[in-house]
Amino acid sequence: MIDSSAKIHPSAIIEGKVKIGANTSVGAYTIISGDVEIGENCQIASHVVIKGHSKIGNNNRIFQFASVGEDCQDLKYAGEETYLEIGDNNTIRESVTIHRGTTQDNSVTKIGSNCLFMINAHVAHDCIVGNGCIFANNATLAGHVTIGDNVIFGGQAAIHQFGKVGSYAFVGGCAAVNKDVPPYVMAVGNYARPVAVNTEGLLRRGFSKDAIKAIRQAYKTLYRSGNTLEEALKQIELSAEQFPEVKVFADFLKENGRGIVR
Repeated sequence: MIDSSAKIHPSAIIEGKVKIGANTSVGAYTIISGDVEIGENCQIASHVVIKGHSKIGNNNRIFQFASVGEDCQDLKYAGEETYLEIGDNNTIRESVTIHRGTTQDNSVTKIGSNCLFMINAHVAHDCIVGNGCIFANNATLAGHVTIGDNVIFGGQAAIHQFGKVGSYAFVGGCAAVNKDVPPYVMAVGNYARPVAVNTEGLLRRGFSKDAIKAIRQAYKTLYRSGNTLEEALKQIELSAEQFPEVKVFADFLKENGRGIVR
């Protein structure tokens, strides 16, 4: 079903169970096939490929040569029915690739709202990406990666499969992330290591000075005081009783992931 107000270029190919919402435009030579749902007020440029099962929300912009909802590159994938879900107000620039999930995980790749994917960024199968994230040119997420809200990845940065990056973290350009990056932490290098709290980012997001001070103290307790993780957690959890922002930090440290960057 294509809304009567949608603008579809005559050369575009639309086939299968495709739904396109009001005031959405589709450019020349774009191919949309399978079980695809695109919301309202989206702008799909020329030469884009979108495959289903994929659900794309409202007010998204997808630039030329992007590939959205394609089969994943996991060798275990054997054509099973898998999914992609994308929220609202995202910008997906040229040559970005976003793949559907696998049945070995939850069968779905999910992207939130208000994200920017710059040229040639890659989101692999089964990734979960939060809201307000920015991925600079050539940033690469391997399979099963989880990214919190308002995370920034510098250009050429990459993260290992099953890795996690907490909300408000900053991953520097060309970083190779082989461990989890806690919330608020700036991580740089190959392999990535923690260097500071993302203070400027927190100020821009409206964090209070007291909350930032508590977060910086938690960071020092973890990384600068010679504590083991268990020792640091005991101290950080005391601060978490007063500052919910620190509780987010503490809860991340208690998760059983790949271990944190050190």
